[in-house]
Amino acid sequence: MTQIERVASNTPWEPIFGYVRKVKAGNWLAISGTTATDDRGMLVGGGQMYVQARQTLLNLKHHIESAGFSLSNLVRTRVFVTDISRFAEVARAHKEIFGAHPPASTLVEVRRLVHPDMLIEIEADVFGGEISTPSTERPRPVEKKQTVAAPKPTPGAMVKAKVAPKKKPSKPVRRK
Repeated sequence: MTQIERVASNTPWEPIFGYVRKVKAGNWLAISGTTATDDRGMLVGGGQMYVQARQTLLNLKHHIESAGFSLSNLVRTRVFVTDISRFAEVARAHKEIFGAHPPASTLVEVRRLVHPDMLIEIEADVFGGEISTPSTERPRPVEKKQTVAAPKPTPGAMVKAKVAPKKKPSKPVRRK
C-alpha cells in the first residue's frame, strides 16, 4: 500500500481551512494553491502581477524540490489570477521558470483570492515515477494512415440551396 505523506508549510490559512501545502502519495506530489509569500509569510509584489507570479512559481519550485522531485517531473499547473488582462506578465514568469519542462496548464480568472492584495495563486501536480527515455523506450508500432476518398457526387445530388429574400419591415423604424 502506498504511504501518504502530508507536509504543512505553516501558513495561517492551513489550520483554519484544514489543508496542507503538499501531499506526497507514492510517486505523485500534489501542491496546494501557492501564493507570492516570502520566507516570513509576507506577501511580496503588492499590485505587481509579474513579481507575484515569479515569487509564487519560485515557491512552487521550492516545494517540488524539497519533496525530492525536480521541475522536469512537473505535470500540471493550475493558475488563478484576479485580472486575466495581465496574462502576458503571468505567462512570462511561467515560461521563465518552467520553459525547459513545460507542464500542462490552465489559467482562469477568479473574482478574488483569500487576501485582497493577492493577484495570483497556483497549484501543481508532480509525477516522480520512472520516466522512459528514448534509449530505454520500446519503439512504438508505426500507425498506418488510411486515406479514404470521398464519394463523387451524382448529378442529382447537387441541389442549389434556396435563399429566402430578406423581408422588408412593415413599419419604418425611427431612429432617435
